[in-house]
Order: sequence, then C-alpha cells, then structure tokens
Amino acid sequence: MSIFLRRSLRSRLLSSNNFKLFLTNYFDSSQTINHRRHFSDNLFHSVCFRSTSFLTENHCYGYGYSHRQHHQSTCRRFFASEAAATAAQRSTSDGLTVEGILANNWNILDDNESDWKSHVSAVAQSIHLIKRRLQWKKLKVRLDMLSVQLNKADLWDDPVHAGNISREHGTLMGKVKEVNALEQELLEHIDMIKLARDENDSELESVRAALTSSSPRHESLKALRDMRKNAKEKELEALLAGEQDSCSCFIEVQAGAGGTESMDWAAMVMQMYKSWAHRRGYNVTVIDEMPGEIAGIKRATIKVDGEFAFGYAKAEVGVHRLVRISPFDSNKRRHTSFAAVAVIPILGDGSSRVQINESDLRIERFRSGGPGGQHANTTESAIRIIHIPTGITATCQNERSQHQNKASAMAVLKSRLDQLEMARQAQMNSQHTQSLTDITWGSQIRSYVLHPYRMVKDLRTNYEVSDPDSVLEGDIDGFILSYLSATLDKEDSDA
Repeated sequence: MSIFLRRSLRSRLLSSNNFKLFLTNYFDSSQTINHRRHFSDNLFHSVCFRSTSFLTENHCYGYGYSHRQHHQSTCRRFFASEAAATAAQRSTSDGLTVEGILANNWNILDDNESDWKSHVSAVAQSIHLIKRRLQWKKLKVRLDMLSVQLNKADLWDDPVHAGNISREHGTLMGKVKEVNALEQELLEHIDMIKLARDENDSELESVRAALTSSSPRHESLKALRDMRKNAKEKELEALLAGEQDSCSCFIEVQAGAGGTESMDWAAMVMQMYKSWAHRRGYNVTVIDEMPGEIAGIKRATIKVDGEFAFGYAKAEVGVHRLVRISPFDSNKRRHTSFAAVAVIPILGDGSSRVQINESDLRIERFRSGGPGGQHANTTESAIRIIHIPTGITATCQNERSQHQNKASAMAVLKSRLDQLEMARQAQMNSQHTQSLTDITWGSQIRSYVLHPYRMVKDLRTNYEVSDPDSVLEGDIDGFILSYLSATLDKEDSDA
C-alpha cells in the first residue's frame, strides 16, 4: 500500500480506470475474482457519489471481521493521504508550493550539502527568478493572444507572418512547459521526503545515514541535487529573453594601438572565443582574418552558429585589456595591450529589418593576404562590400572562390545594417550599439593581468578569476552570466 500511496502522491491525479484497477487487484487474493470485482465496483461508486465515512463503514461487509477491519483501515489511510496531498498542494505555508517554500526563508547552503530544505529552497528561488525574468503574467497573456491568432482561418495568407507567429508561440509554450515541469518535479520530491517522515523513517534527520543508504529519502536528496543544477541552468537561460538573444552571431575582434603586441593579444582573444564556442557546442566558421605583419591578427571575424549564441556573446562587447611581460620585447618589459570586440546578431530571413538595394553597394575585389596557397594570393577572390549610404563595410577573404566570399560578406553587411536599424529604433540605446565603430578605447570591460600578479577582472561587475589560463582557454561563462545577471538587476531597479 505504501508503494501505491507514493505513486498516487507523485502523480497527484488518479484516473477512474486506474483507481478501479487498483481496487480490483489490491484486495485479498483469496477472494474470488467476481467477488473482488463486485467489491471494487461498489467501492468506486461510493468514492464518486458517497462520503468517505459511508464508504469505510458500509462497503466492507460480506468479508470476515479481520478482512473488513483490514479494508476499512486501508481505505482510511488511502483517503487520509489523498486529503493531505490535496491540502498540501494548496498550502503556501508548509513548504509544498514554491510560494510557501520562499515564505519559510530556509537557508540556501552549498550544493554539496545534505540539507534537503536547502536544495528545495534553492530550486524554489530559481523557479521564482525564472518567472520574474520571463515576466510570467505578461508571457501567459501573450501566449493566449498568439493562440487566438494561430486559430484564425486566414493566418497562412501571409506565410512569413504566420511563420513568425508560429515560432513565437512554440518558444513561449516551451518556456511555460519547462517552468511547470520544474514546479511539479519539486513538489514530487517534497512529497517523497514527507512520506518518508510520515512513515517514521529513522534516517530523516540523519544526514550521514541518508547519504549512504538506499532509502527513498536518499534517492530524493540525490534527485534534488540534480534538479538544483538543472533549475540553475534554466534560470540562466531565462536571462536571455531578448528579441535577438536566441540568434546566432558574428564575433569581431580588432587589435588596438600597440603594434605587434596588440595584434598578438587580438589573436589570443579570438582564440578564446573559438574555444568558448566549441565548449558550448556551437559551430564556428572563420569569415575574415587579416594577419599581422609579425604575429597575431589585425582583425578577424567568426560566425558562431547555435541557439543563444548572441545572447551569451553580447556580454563580451567592449575593449579587453592585457597586462603582461611582452614576449616581443628583448628587455622583458611590461606592456599593456588592447583589443576591441563587437558582436552582431544574425537575424533570420523573415526577421530582417532592412532592404538592401544593389545600387547602394560598391563591391571591390582584391587578392587575399597572408597564408593560403598560391591560388589565394594570385587571384582576386577576396571581396569588400561597401554600403554607400551608411559607409558600413564588410570583408571576406577566407573562402577560395569569389562567389563564396561575396555571399559571406553580404551576410555580415546585412547583419550590421540590421543592427544599425535596431540601434536607431532604440534611440541609440547602448545595449544595441555593438559595432566596432561604436567601441571606444575608454569602454574597457575587462582586464587580464598576467604580471606582476595573475587576475582577470570584469570592470562592470567586479567578477574576478585568479586563473587567467582557464579564461583564455574559453572558460568565460562566469563573466558572461555575472554580467547578464547584473544587467537584469539594473533593469529591475530602474523599472
């Protein structure tokens, strides 16, 4: 019976067919099949149409006294448990809802601790923050509006508009389902722990025993830990709720003043982003790269393909400063170098905000520079496209054919013009002005110090790491997420 109770509490909903099947299969196997089926049908009828007290007192006759007492006790335990589960689900003070958990103000300890209340509180806080960041009420209103539009008969008269509506509806629906699933899973784990306590589990208050046993509470603690990590990841994804955050992007790096030292630093920064993108499972394509005369690069552009690539990478826009003993200085003096980073979202064909006229373009062909073989250096396969009205330029020389370079350069140009239009519509809000021309050398966002001490520090959030090597190998998620969180907190305080 205890197994069934756990399952019933876990599901929170017992269908009529399953309930009748349980009644038929559970009661004494010594009874005849017809007798058991007759009893279960009557019992099911009473559950639906009569009170529990009437059920337990009047529908167990026809059996021996011991059978009757056993069945009455079973029914009482079943309905008492169900009533408790229903009451707990409604409660906001005993910890069985997200609101109730937050009201309890349980301390949140490290994720390696064994206090189940700490894990529950951490998950509840993540769910609460996810809802706040998603603007939960507005999101559900928007979802209802999109559902109405999807049901219109003339929706697909405009395929582009219909596709946008369908994609947005699917995205919002996915977010709602994820949050609801997190809430339900949290309540299920709490139910299991409470059942263990109600069954006088001697290990309930013994942390060490719970960690080394195979009890239901131990399994719930382990599941809560895993859920805590998952909820934290979902919380971070909720930071990326901007219109373009789910897009792929271009990342551009340009060396600052400082000659070879800055060019080498620019190459290190670009390699850092390539490693970061690979860590996250994104596809990386080199669009353009102009090597330095001695070492490093003067500038480079890569395309990062993957969900939320722009949402994460936008935190890197600005000037990155390096302090180290220069390997190019024979006197081993300390040098300071700069590299500027720009991030441009790649909008889908149906989301582009600009129309480009061929008459507004000037296309220049030239020979590729740097390594690449005789073909690359002897034919005019490199392409530079200039948008005459704005002066924006896009260059690509990494492909072997002129046609491929032109297509890549055109994609970069379109993304830059889209970004310029977004900036104009946002009244030049700094959140959207992320092209290289908007980055000034005074807008330093991060300092990388390799000498006389070793430290990487974000100047916007004061987040710092004492292991520069790991950062330069692509471990920059901590900087990105701290910036995104700080940005959200600022928006909340300004609201």
